[in-house]
Amino acid sequence: MSNTNIEIRPVTPTIGAEIFGTDIGQELGNQTYQEIHDALMEHQVIFFRDQKLDLDQHKAFGKRFGDLAIHPASPGPEGHPEIVIVHADAETDRNMGRIWQASHWHADVSCVEEPPMGSVLHMHTVPPSGGDTLFASMSAAYDALSDRMKAYIEGLTATHDGERVWRGRYSGQGIDDTGKSYPRAVHPVVRTHPVTGRKGLFVNAVFTTQINELPKNESDDILAFLYKHCTQPSFQVRFQWEPNSIAFWDNRCVQHLAVWDYFPQTRSGYRVTIEGDRPA
Repeated sequence: MSNTNIEIRPVTPTIGAEIFGTDIGQELGNQTYQEIHDALMEHQVIFFRDQKLDLDQHKAFGKRFGDLAIHPASPGPEGHPEIVIVHADAETDRNMGRIWQASHWHADVSCVEEPPMGSVLHMHTVPPSGGDTLFASMSAAYDALSDRMKAYIEGLTATHDGERVWRGRYSGQGIDDTGKSYPRAVHPVVRTHPVTGRKGLFVNAVFTTQINELPKNESDDILAFLYKHCTQPSFQVRFQWEPNSIAFWDNRCVQHLAVWDYFPQTRSGYRVTIEGDRPA
């Protein structure tokens, strides 16, 4: 499909599209930014190739879609607190928190009161093989539920907790988080997208701890079912990185997982996260 300024090629019928014909490191004009936004709303995650960005250009692109968030725990490069460093190599402990979180299905920072609208990840160094990222549509996952299950989970809320994810995670970088408090928030199990109006599941295996209206054993079973259901291959797209590729996903309706299958090779990049709204 061709638009006035960009070319959009869907990757699957459900989720994902590649965007061609634009250099996002340059000022693009309001119409092109609107076309990119519209493509994101339709396809939920969009991909760009051959984008050489410095950190300021990366932040400038993200700011076209909203204010940038500062991560509650992850330290950014000096002078760039809005940037999250994404890095793993031969020295990385595969059991460390960063790898554990990335290699489990999740939405970014869902434990804050207003979780991010989206994330823009720029990978500048990628392994010769492996290191793909999977994305899954929570809208498609919700649509595929039975009417009885939809009725059962409608109106339920769940707690999302950053404590278990981030406590001590950056101690290897000399960061002592003793006494630091991490965010915790309550969100609906089913949220309505503020732009498209589509309903989607909003629970994930990294941050969600319990459905609040259910006993713990029932909550655990329902969450286990939803986690398994929402990551079916039919709801997914798989992105194979090349140097200077970008993935821009809608965190309100997408979960992702980074495949940890490239040890001891290096995979490195930067991410900006765009502030969102309170799920409803």
